[in-house]
Amino acid sequence: MAALPVFRWRLAPDGYATRRQLRARGLRPGGQEVAATLERPRRRREPLVAYLYRVDLAKPVRPMTPGRWVALAAANRARRICPQCRRDAGYVIPASLGTCVPCAYPDSDSPRSV
Repeated sequence: MAALPVFRWRLAPDGYATRRQLRARGLRPGGQEVAATLERPRRRREPLVAYLYRVDLAKPVRPMTPGRWVALAAANRARRICPQCRRDAGYVIPASLGTCVPCAYPDSDSPRSV
């Protein structure tokens, strides 16, 4: 079992990229294993670690199909529906509240918006 190469922050050689950097180039890891790690030192805590993938082994991002667009729209719509009053809040329901703001704070003096 070989250990992964570890690079210091901003000192990774060309040919390696994080998931976000791959995505910005229109690529994805494509099933490859992590090729290296990048460490950013911090005071009094363990370093931040980022995983690096080889760019030459990356594959292009899969295109969005019509079915995927429909599924994504349905998932986003479900995140806007309040589970208590069953209305579309017009925004993503905060996970900290679990319901829309009028249902979470029913005693406030603000009128309920539709």
